[in-house]
Amino acid sequence: MLLRPKLIDAIKGYTYQKFLHDLLAGVVVGLVALPLAIAFGIASGVKPEQALYTAIIGGFLISLLGGSRVQIGGPTGAFIVIVYGIIQTHGMNGLLIATFMAGIMLMIMGFTKMGQVIKFIPHSVVVGFTSGIALIICASQLPDFLGLKLHHLPADFFDKMVVISRHLGHTDPLAVGIGLMTVLIIILWPNRLLHVPGSLIALIVTAIMVWVWHLPIETIGSRFGDISNELPDLVVPNLSIKIVQELFKPAFTIAILAAIESLLSAVVADGMIGGKHRSNMELVAQGVANIAVSLFGGIPATGAIARTATNVKNGARTPVAGIVHSVTLLLIMMYFGRWVGFIPIPTLAGVLIVVAYHMSEWRSSLSIIHNSNHFALVYFLTFLITVLVDLTVAIEVGLITAMLMFIKEMSQQTNVSAIWSADDETVPTRDRVDSYLAHKLPKGVMLFEFNGPLFFGAAYKFKEALIEMGQNPSVLIINMQFVPMIDSTGIHVLEEAVSRFLRKGTRVIVSGAQFKVLRSLNRAGLVQKIGRDKFKPNLDDAIAIAKEAPRVAKPRWSPTSQI
Repeated sequence: MLLRPKLIDAIKGYTYQKFLHDLLAGVVVGLVALPLAIAFGIASGVKPEQALYTAIIGGFLISLLGGSRVQIGGPTGAFIVIVYGIIQTHGMNGLLIATFMAGIMLMIMGFTKMGQVIKFIPHSVVVGFTSGIALIICASQLPDFLGLKLHHLPADFFDKMVVISRHLGHTDPLAVGIGLMTVLIIILWPNRLLHVPGSLIALIVTAIMVWVWHLPIETIGSRFGDISNELPDLVVPNLSIKIVQELFKPAFTIAILAAIESLLSAVVADGMIGGKHRSNMELVAQGVANIAVSLFGGIPATGAIARTATNVKNGARTPVAGIVHSVTLLLIMMYFGRWVGFIPIPTLAGVLIVVAYHMSEWRSSLSIIHNSNHFALVYFLTFLITVLVDLTVAIEVGLITAMLMFIKEMSQQTNVSAIWSADDETVPTRDRVDSYLAHKLPKGVMLFEFNGPLFFGAAYKFKEALIEMGQNPSVLIINMQFVPMIDSTGIHVLEEAVSRFLRKGTRVIVSGAQFKVLRSLNRAGLVQKIGRDKFKPNLDDAIAIAKEAPRVAKPRWSPTSQI
């Protein structure tokens, strides 16, 4: 996969008309990103400006170096849970180190061309942990939405809900009113009107209400003080071997989440513009961006699906729009930062509850549950472990469960038929095909026919067929025409069977082995053990040689021409 930023290709033939489209899209998506970045930052346990640093610096670098034409980078809701947990355990210094380490991991993934591998993570796992994160985000925003002023909630989901339920008597009606107003504005506001998002309108309206009427409600300013209007100085985190070891697992989780979300966003963008992103370059850009934001006190960054879609819908076609988005946020922070302090905390809670609703992907969840019991099991395990235990553990368990289910399904696709000659006493004729083959075989000849991959999940079927065979034929034909692949376990079982038959004087003939299978058998020494002249390109040739006496058997086709 080519490691070249899409911006290099995009600027070739770049016109003033394209710039106007990118300029409009960049400004709009910058306005969309403002309330989301602030809300994500506060929910993650950091100051609002730290999330803005991430959207500005991380978003700029992701657009500058990324492998997608229209990707918009910055903080996302998926990181809230893991970032909050790291800060609670290791403080801000720990978060910066974990983000830096995640950036290095992402760059390694890109340089080692793992971009395609990340795409193979099952949809049920992605939806499972995304839905779990959505529930956690919603639960974490309830205190601010209800005006309970509970700033130190337990990390455990059920403990958190117990604490919230005990304080419901202290609910602030004004906070609930502001929160509900925010949700209603976001839902009812026509997004196409002046290309202004409902979340931004909600922030402006509620902030004006607080400023004009001096409403007694908690705001960003009352909780965090004045918002900085300039970029921060370089921050060098305090490193030690011990903290690096402790943060390796959280850093890996950040890297995996960033990789999954950014590549999913890039795939969605490809579908919208008819393009094709460079997944490995995208991972490298994500890595550089996360290293950079960690050095300026930011939080993890990745590609944001909603903001990327907004970017495309407003006419963006090149990474210039993403760069404009970052510049827009920078200008807002520099010249309007002091007004951010008037934004009510319940407003941000309302924004995040709407975000959590969209993150829940409840339609995809219902589809997974209805489509397959196996997919439903993977989904529920991933979802429950995300909520009750840990996001990293949830991804691990989800992947392992999905792989086991896949192995089970694949093993059921592999069939082994043992067919004796019709001239022999025991002739299993289960269907017309078996009966036809049995009558084609010479007396004393047995046919083993595989249908499907011969791998560790299906090798036991071969063993069972051998046990049930009961007697040794004079000639054994192993038809591998319908075997697309064979792994080390399949080779081992086949080698054991061949050795057993050869010791008892049975002639072994192999027919129809495909190129990759034949190459594996050759490397394992089975071609030499059986004899190259005993490998035939099709079943008819194998039956023909089975009729011949061993002394006159001459190879008409050699597997060496296929290996």
